[in-house]
Amino acid sequence: METENNQVPPTRWGIIGCGKIAEKFADDLMNVPNAKLNAVASRSLEKAQAFGQPYHCPHAFGSYEQLAQSGLVDVIYIATPHAQHCENTLMCLEAGVPVLCEKAFAINTSMVTSMIQKSQEKKVFLMEAIWTRFHPAINQIEDIIKAGTIGQIVHIVADFGFLADINPEGRLFNPALTGGSLMDIGIYPLFISKLLLGKPTQVKAVGVMAPTGVDMNVSVALTFPNGATASLFSTLAAQTDTTCTIYGSKGKIYIHGRFHETHGFTLTLDGEEPQVFATERNGWGYGYEASDVQRCLAEGRIENDKLPLQFSLELMELMDEIRAQIGLKYPQEV
Repeated sequence: METENNQVPPTRWGIIGCGKIAEKFADDLMNVPNAKLNAVASRSLEKAQAFGQPYHCPHAFGSYEQLAQSGLVDVIYIATPHAQHCENTLMCLEAGVPVLCEKAFAINTSMVTSMIQKSQEKKVFLMEAIWTRFHPAINQIEDIIKAGTIGQIVHIVADFGFLADINPEGRLFNPALTGGSLMDIGIYPLFISKLLLGKPTQVKAVGVMAPTGVDMNVSVALTFPNGATASLFSTLAAQTDTTCTIYGSKGKIYIHGRFHETHGFTLTLDGEEPQVFATERNGWGYGYEASDVQRCLAEGRIENDKLPLQFSLELMELMDEIRAQIGLKYPQEV
């Protein structure tokens, strides 16, 4: 649909869940071409109103259901805790509203499968919000690798860690909120290895648990069909470099910290001086995924061709396998 002066009307965004990540997403949405934050929802109307005010958001709701049923949005960004992702996504899809759902997509493969089935049944767009996929740095690195510049990938090393206060009620350590390092930050090293090497053929994982029973540290070793391997690590017990190194048969790429939202990388080819690349990252870096969602909606897609639902399903299968090996089950699964 176009207006009289041939201007495409803005994509009206809604946000469910008004926490820190929602704030960053809303900040970046202000600079996304043809995007408008039109409605927000929290379990508290006052919180939703306060959240929307800096963005001149015209509509606030004290329930997620009201927003989903409002008819005021073209797509909803779900920024609630992991444990609520499946329920919230199904509610929006049932209402016919496209969804960008924060990672991790849900708690387990069964839930992700139900979300995908609902999207296909309703023919409504669904995507996991793995923002790193759409960063210019990652696109540039992908192009270099596909061109054969560093040869065949032999090994990937990636980590993500920070020191977190152990709060049994907080989202990072509460089992009921699907806490733990794997679901919150371990997904990023897993993502980069999957993006570049595909589905692993072998998974070996070890973990150390926090007093609340969720994982404090997780270390994963993977093998892939082409003979490559990966060493991945996440922790809530220490500040790590949060970098990624991709070793190839002709050289390596070192993605500067924090690699999932990097401002640059270093390419070193055998026998040559390192080349440092500075890469674009506007704002927090969430605007790129929002722009690509708008592209997909404009093209009439029900999933993103750069981040298909099968990718998200296989990523969750991998996380399920890792949790099985370290003995982590959430209350919702028992």
